Amino acid sequence: MERKLNAELWDKMHYLFRDYNDRMVHVELHYDFRIDIEALKTVLVCFFEKAPVLHSSFSDNRIRPYWTVRDYRIEDILTVKTVAEDALREEIDAFLTQYIPPEAGVQMKVALFFHGESSVLCLVENHMCMDGGDLKYFLNTLCENYNEFVLHGKSPVELRTGTRAYDAVYEDFSATERKIAKSLYKNINRPDGHRFPLTPDNIRDTSFIARRKLSAETFNRLRAAGKKRGATINDMLLTAYFDALYKIAGFPAGDSISVSCAVDLRRHIKDNSDSGVTNQTAWMQCSVPRNGGDIFETLEFVKASSNAFKKDRFMGLHGLPLLSLGYRILPLAASEEIIKAGYANPLIAMSNIGILDENKLSLQGHAPVDGYISGAVKYKPYVLLSATSLRKELTLSMCVRGNEEDRRIVTRFFDIYEESVGLLIAGS
Repeated sequence: MERKLNAELWDKMHYLFRDYNDRMVHVELHYDFRIDIEALKTVLVCFFEKAPVLHSSFSDNRIRPYWTVRDYRIEDILTVKTVAEDALREEIDAFLTQYIPPEAGVQMKVALFFHGESSVLCLVENHMCMDGGDLKYFLNTLCENYNEFVLHGKSPVELRTGTRAYDAVYEDFSATERKIAKSLYKNINRPDGHRFPLTPDNIRDTSFIARRKLSAETFNRLRAAGKKRGATINDMLLTAYFDALYKIAGFPAGDSISVSCAVDLRRHIKDNSDSGVTNQTAWMQCSVPRNGGDIFETLEFVKASSNAFKKDRFMGLHGLPLLSLGYRILPLAASEEIIKAGYANPLIAMSNIGILDENKLSLQGHAPVDGYISGAVKYKPYVLLSATSLRKELTLSMCVRGNEEDRRIVTRFFDIYEESVGLLIAGS
């Protein structure tokens, strides 16, 4: 008899996002040794057994969608290739920009590329299964279990299991707080029509990932500059984003523009140990009333907007009760149409996925020498800037379905972004 799993609220929402992006999350980690293939296979199989949603297919019956757990082989998950150095980048990008359909039998693909005595570990997974927060946990735990298996012969089974439901965010509230949180039907994020200046959508467009790395020295100086001005690193990254957006898009200086920022709702959960791998991410909208007279006025606008959200006890929870109600009382087809009518997918967004811990990502005593995580490939006109740091270096990435002119536009954006970071550092 087929085993079925509930399609949770965020599973359904990310399925709805198929009109805006490919829903894939991307990981690339470089190591200076050859990873043990058989050990990696063992850990992956154990983890897939612990998290059955990873080997399930999504069924859209237009009424009540669900996951069906499928049989699989390790070859369905893991690809191993030896690649010449001059072909490595092409192989990595081809793997990372693939699309896994929700109806596929596995929802995560892993590749191990060998070049000389080094390895590159790449991973692509369907955002319907888990967000960046749990993907970082998955990677850390995969590395921990790999090490325990290789070094001590311990069975790699230490992966959280439990609820994937969105309403776990309410469990640690008092009865009064829970009542308030579950009555926050209004979505407080406002539509913003400003667009990143990509070319018009075209059937010939293909997916690419554009990246830009800021050195450890630059990142440290940016953090120190923010500290002097009472700003978080997220405030500084957002300020550079706004400054670069006004410049590359040519927005009038008097225009108010907004960037939607990912919010990890686990901030409301004291103990996450009873949760399985899932999604718990919403959005807050950071807005500036105009382009600042200089970048530091823009920084003050960003700080004021961000701080207003941080003061909200229920940050990120607005609108969730309405989504839950819509999906609960209506067939999927009807609920999607209603949600689309009332939901404005952000045209410009940022996800600060945060620090990738080199110690937790170490394999057999080898820390990754480079790496990053990036969000989904966005369909024009939508864009998402992802940020991760590893070994105190910051990697910015933007995944786009576009053409060579779009690639040049994004490259120019990163050039301007670096100049904006330089302004923030130089003036502090």
